Amino acid sequence: MTPPPITDDLGRTVNYMRLSVTDRCNLRCSYCRVGGGPVLPHKDIMRYEEMVELAKLAQSLNIAKLRLTGGEPFARPGFPKLLEMLAQSCPGLDVRITTNGTLLKGMPRLLMELGITRINISLDSLNPDTFKDITGHDLFHTVRAAVDECLEHGLKVKLNVVALKGVNDSELPAFLDLAMAQPLDLRFIEFMPMGQSQRQDEQYWSSDQIVASAGKLVDLTPIDRKSADSGPAQLFSLTGPQGPGKGRLGVISPLSHHFCSTCNRLRITSSGRLRTCLFSDREYRLLPLLRSPQHGPE
Repeated sequence: MTPPPITDDLGRTVNYMRLSVTDRCNLRCSYCRVGGGPVLPHKDIMRYEEMVELAKLAQSLNIAKLRLTGGEPFARPGFPKLLEMLAQSCPGLDVRITTNGTLLKGMPRLLMELGITRINISLDSLNPDTFKDITGHDLFHTVRAAVDECLEHGLKVKLNVVALKGVNDSELPAFLDLAMAQPLDLRFIEFMPMGQSQRQDEQYWSSDQIVASAGKLVDLTPIDRKSADSGPAQLFSLTGPQGPGKGRLGVISPLSHHFCSTCNRLRITSSGRLRTCLFSDREYRLLPLLRSPQHGPE
């Protein structure tokens, strides 16, 4: 007997799970605490076999999509092996990856062979110097080449850009040119300031401001969320002087326009902690159950 879909108290159907493969990252992005913060001991990180068990259980409960994230997932040794294990153990599960793109060279063909057709790549600047300032590493050309390689192999690419006023807002025309020329989704994500520093507040660039500025450069046509695989993004088709663009523009607004009412995701950390809400610190420890199921929850 097939179990009913997972629903929450608000009546939302939950069919999407984000799984962090590692807490480690090879970049040191200025807006992120992952790359430069303390890391967990290896014994406290889920083994690949445990991640596969979770994925199998999730699929049995009508989870249809699994997004693998980090840290940086490709920074974990043997990550392609996990992809192979998931392909074998969870046929039909829509597996996707979010990556910073620095370790993608030579990987897109394998990803397609394993049935992974969608990938999110972080690229916060099209200027090599600005990219280095944001990430702490001179790897812009590596990531840019990875985007092209993914497109060449038929992967559907979403480019994630953290919107930073005074840092990359002047690059909006260049980003729009890229979306006009390439069949990808360009998604600006509102910066979520940590703490109360004035500098962080000054870097906040709202989605409304982004859309208003973009609308002065190209014609924007909203795309109905139900007809697009947009996740939390509001998507727009683009039309310029030379005609329709190949790509689309998206904005993700965790601060200015909460998308809680349409949230359909569970989040599991690399240490096996289940989080049902991005804005809540409440967690449920799954790792003890995976390793000692006879003991029950702790």
